[in-house]
Amino acid sequence: MRAAGAPALPLLAARDLAAPLAWCAGCAVSAGQFVAEALALAERLPATGRPINLCQDRYRFALGLAAALLRGQTSLLPPNALPETLRQVPAAGAAPYLLVDDAAPAPAGDALPRLTVARPQGVAPVLDARALPCIAADLEAACLLTSGSTGAPQPHAKRWGALVANIGAEAERLAESLGRPAGAGLAGLTLVATVPAQHSYGLESSVLLALLGGAAFDAGRPYYPADIVQALARVPEPRALVTTPFHLKTLLGAGLALPATALLLSATAPLSPQLAAQAEAASGGVLIEIYGCTEAGQVASRRTTAGEDWTTLGALRLAQQPGAERGHCSVAGGHVLQPTPLADVLELQDARRFRLLGRANDLIHVAGKRSSLAHLNYHLNRIEGVQDGAFWLPDESPGEVVRPVAFVVASAPASAPTPGMSPEMSPEVSPGSTPALTPAAVIQALRRQLEPAFVPRRVLMVPALPREATGKLTAAALREFALATLAAPAAPVEREFVIAADHPAFAGHFPGRPLLPGALLLALVMQALQAAPALRARLGAAPGIASAKFLGPVGPGARLHIALSPKGSGLAFEVRAEGRPVARGLLGAGAE
Repeated sequence: MRAAGAPALPLLAARDLAAPLAWCAGCAVSAGQFVAEALALAERLPATGRPINLCQDRYRFALGLAAALLRGQTSLLPPNALPETLRQVPAAGAAPYLLVDDAAPAPAGDALPRLTVARPQGVAPVLDARALPCIAADLEAACLLTSGSTGAPQPHAKRWGALVANIGAEAERLAESLGRPAGAGLAGLTLVATVPAQHSYGLESSVLLALLGGAAFDAGRPYYPADIVQALARVPEPRALVTTPFHLKTLLGAGLALPATALLLSATAPLSPQLAAQAEAASGGVLIEIYGCTEAGQVASRRTTAGEDWTTLGALRLAQQPGAERGHCSVAGGHVLQPTPLADVLELQDARRFRLLGRANDLIHVAGKRSSLAHLNYHLNRIEGVQDGAFWLPDESPGEVVRPVAFVVASAPASAPTPGMSPEMSPEVSPGSTPALTPAAVIQALRRQLEPAFVPRRVLMVPALPREATGKLTAAALREFALATLAAPAAPVEREFVIAADHPAFAGHFPGRPLLPGALLLALVMQALQAAPALRARLGAAPGIASAKFLGPVGPGARLHIALSPKGSGLAFEVRAEGRPVARGLLGAGAE
């Protein structure tokens, strides 16, 4: 229930109503035109109900959000549009209905009423600031739905007054970071965002930062590097890119020239200083990170290249939680009316400044040592050649020390030819090419940064990690991915080698009847293993020969066929020469 006489706050912050609020396919839409279209759309909404805003076009999403506010309705923002997710959306006494971009048929199992958000035609823009509609400060403007431990969407309601205060504090900090005078706001700044508007960060730092912070936003949601560059070039300067570490790293790794971008905004995971410096150099702007959570909204920011410390926004203050372990803090003040616990472990400098140590549920213990997955991932993703990477800690096993596993997205490994062998005996390497990243190289780099207990025995090269559209990699998704990847049977590998007649190993071994030494035969087996990363990952950092049996001689000019296949926790190998077996054995994980 709304309290009698509750204050009302404008739908838009003070701004020039004739100036652009949004850009749709390169065409400007003024703030006054947006208000007029939102008022017209509000007339089409049901008199009661709770809209589930699924619009992917950011302008249509903003229209649906504003129209619902004008109707006094709470917009539900689910993590995805899967029918199972929509069936679990809490109704809270009001029938839900869908707001969608187009009139495409509903997916199977989706029985909710649908209303297509289209721009009303022929409505005159609102140009008098006194005619701007106001929204009750205590109205639940949005309800963010995040997946809980059961998988059912968990609601986090956001009142309009709290959103106005939060975005106002963010806009003030960003304007200060851009060197604008106090009170200047973000007028003229155009936001291009790679994150969906249904996510708290995307909602706050794209749509609401325009409505309540004075900026404008682009209606699209580019994902691939070329699309991001094109979207930035399509809007006028000064520009801002609202993105995540994952998207930013991919963008910079593409080697594309970025249009001048005054502000880079990043959130959802801490950014490395190296990547931040690279981004600022490529864009010519400043990079600001936002720290926050669904429960408390946006809490703090930092310019990553200026140091590790975060500073709270506006009137927000931090405090150690009474009776909790050191570093477990709560935030209150400003838009956070009641002390709200934070899920991360902080090192407080004072009530406003802190360093981020990692999530409380992110801490791991290995061989009596303690660290956090965030810390391990930070060092993993700093390695040159790692496009994306994540540590995962398997479940504990009785009597066994569990060690972390690292999953890495990078180029396929390559091997150099072995001296004395013909090209047919070595994996192909393009002339002038740089050897690609290998699991061994990753482990070697991590040994220089991490305590031995946290250096992974196994590094698995994978095509991609199961990240959400925001770039987040949830613990549940990573666990499912890790278990499936580790359980997947690796395909057998077969390779052929030709032993040159003048190979130096034949000299003196044996006179009159040259034979290839068994040690060199096993070296070929290990070379075949290095060219098979999926099988190589089964054996950890130092694979070795667990057993070997030599069955026949190998002479000059022999064509060898080596087969590797999974067997138990190791790999079986067989070497055949001209169709007859000459060696068999088992490869296993070696000592660390």
